[in-house]
Amino acid sequence: MALRIVFAEDNYLVREGTAALLAEVDDLEVVAVVADLPQLLEAVAATRPDAVLTDIRMPPTHTTEGIQAARRIRRDHPAVGVVVLSQHIEEEYAFELLADGAAGLGYLLKERVGRVDELVRALQEVARGGSVLDPRVVEGLLARQARVARSPLARLTERERQVLEQMAEGRNNAAIAGALFLSERAVEKHINSLFAKLGLTEEADVHRRVMAVLAYLKDTRGPAPAP
Repeated sequence: MALRIVFAEDNYLVREGTAALLAEVDDLEVVAVVADLPQLLEAVAATRPDAVLTDIRMPPTHTTEGIQAARRIRRDHPAVGVVVLSQHIEEEYAFELLADGAAGLGYLLKERVGRVDELVRALQEVARGGSVLDPRVVEGLLARQARVARSPLARLTERERQVLEQMAEGRNNAAIAGALFLSERAVEKHINSLFAKLGLTEEADVHRRVMAVLAYLKDTRGPAPAP
């Protein structure tokens, strides 16, 4: 069965071009294309899609409508996954989006739109309740924390950091092993080690993979960047 999605983007050319690309994917069905926050919320309520793909900035204020939408959709329609697209690496917005939990949420750079396979994988992942972060956003988060002397990240080995980045992209152990040329057993060992170093408790879901990136960052959040 095709994944049913709603797409929100205020730029006409980007909206039409991206919608055309998505319409060509056999595994996707674009059930609504909208241009602002009110239309997005109405479309989700009316169509109950599997996932939403939304720009971070839309009318009426062109600031963080995508994040506002993601929070309201996850609150009112918890079965609907949401992938937020951003033009630039904005770490504070990633914090804001995922502050209340990472389940069913994704944060990608707009440059990923042209890589349809990656975009589809992200939509499928959030629709399953998983989480996806753009690798460049992850790199920014990791680099920032590496400068914080008391950060738990300072205790991670280089290989553990690489595994953490792969996890935050939504990859499972087999995919991480392939990407880093490791055995799955070695990947599992690194994951257990980094979880221990970051002080994460045992949980019954996979979302702690993304929380491994986010949990220890909460105390170091600075003011949000100006729109």
